[in-house]
Amino acid sequence: MHGNTSPARRITATALALTAGVAGSLLATTAPAQASPPGDKDVTAVMFEWKFTSVAQACTDTLGPAGYGYVQVSPPQEHIQGGQWWTSYQPVSYRIAGRLGDRAQFKSMVDTCHAAGVKVVADSVVNHMSAGNGTGTGGSSYTKYDYPGLYSSNDLDNCTSQINNYGDRFNVQECELVGLADLDTGEDYVRGKIAGYLNDLLSLGVDGFRIDAAKHMAAADLAAIKSRLSNPNVYWKHEAIYAAGEAVSPTEYVGSGDVQEVRLRNANLTRVFNGENLAYLKNFGEAWGHLPSDEAGVFVNKHDTERNGETLTYKDGATYTLAHVFMLAWPYGSPDVHSGYEFTDHDAGPPNGGQVNACYSDGWKCQHAWREISSMVAFRNTARGQGVTDWWDNGGDQIAFGRGSKAYVAINHEGTSLTRTFQTSLPAGDYCDVQTGKGVTVDGAGRFTATLGAGTAVALHVGARTCDGGDPGDPDPVSSGVSFAVDATTSWGQNIYVTGNRPELGN
Repeated sequence: MHGNTSPARRITATALALTAGVAGSLLATTAPAQASPPGDKDVTAVMFEWKFTSVAQACTDTLGPAGYGYVQVSPPQEHIQGGQWWTSYQPVSYRIAGRLGDRAQFKSMVDTCHAAGVKVVADSVVNHMSAGNGTGTGGSSYTKYDYPGLYSSNDLDNCTSQINNYGDRFNVQECELVGLADLDTGEDYVRGKIAGYLNDLLSLGVDGFRIDAAKHMAAADLAAIKSRLSNPNVYWKHEAIYAAGEAVSPTEYVGSGDVQEVRLRNANLTRVFNGENLAYLKNFGEAWGHLPSDEAGVFVNKHDTERNGETLTYKDGATYTLAHVFMLAWPYGSPDVHSGYEFTDHDAGPPNGGQVNACYSDGWKCQHAWREISSMVAFRNTARGQGVTDWWDNGGDQIAFGRGSKAYVAINHEGTSLTRTFQTSLPAGDYCDVQTGKGVTVDGAGRFTATLGAGTAVALHVGARTCDGGDPGDPDPVSSGVSFAVDATTSWGQNIYVTGNRPELGN
């Protein structure tokens, strides 16, 4: 179970009747569920610092069945040694030989995710190399300006001082980001080496790239690199952080791919959910001065913004969860769902070196699998192409809206419960509230009545008509009559599973 009101809580359940459908869905171990090819599914699960073998398992177990279109993996290239997360962002060669896995494991992960209907995006570090000297994770020796067989000082010495003036384009794009050896991406040889690395990943089945630190490279340089790819139309999204007064604008990069709309998540969504009125979100997106929807990559948080305090994090409890519910329900951009691990130290690397033995253990938060978040992926897929309808708000932090005749969501971000009859455009009939797993009936006029506890949401869509855990069209779940009692302490995002050798529990 995943609590909505506190990071940890004690729960007691008694005389809980399980349906046969639910028991089967929890305990099935044969023939893993397969998702259909991604097509227009636009939600990406960002598996931050997960080993490739763990990503492969998640594709089969959770990402494919939930309807995620993409999974983003952390940089696969060889990097400097060290336990900190940021060592992954200091490459020393373009071999697939980082702490997260080798070439064979990477290829196996791509194939497994594809079999589950999930495309693979590789986080790609091509702006720079390392900040020091040593031996990489794959055994390659290097110095800051010499990477044998790959780059020499001539490829890295346009400006060897650190970036210190974001109002100056040359300083931002030619000098060294936090002391990292900056590649001369205007040089034909460098462009060829970068394109060769990305083409190697494409040959292994990769479906797209997230370009780290994109604003530190000229947009024309990146467009030239992309033009050399075996698939120059491959999915491509730029990280282009922006603040007022800076010399480099995110809009420069839309010609070669999406741009992660950092302004939207940092300055606006976090601000609204942290202290303003959700009612303000009625025209959220382009009307707020952001990129066009079809050019924007959006997120609640990512690995660096959650560490520098710019965005919400898992530590924000229900506020964090509800921000995801809104992002996934609202028709703007292509969303990323960050899935990482607990941290108190800004620099701390992944638990177990990136090996995820089980979600909600060893510090792994697995936000991609939280019911309140993962259930909204299918909601979004079902509602695709539908505009916003039936908006309602109380002027404060209670809002509701539909997505045409396909879906409807209500969000209560206030400290007291909300009971209301909501007007929708949904067809009449029975639905499953995918947030809670409880049944809801919509009448012939498109209305339903629900009570939302503080910090909770209700979400209905035409792809989830019953809550029996089986065929959404099956109107007759069979109760098993099994009862049990449990007294357990759970942490935020944790699920409880019931297992046993009784037939009612799936043997």
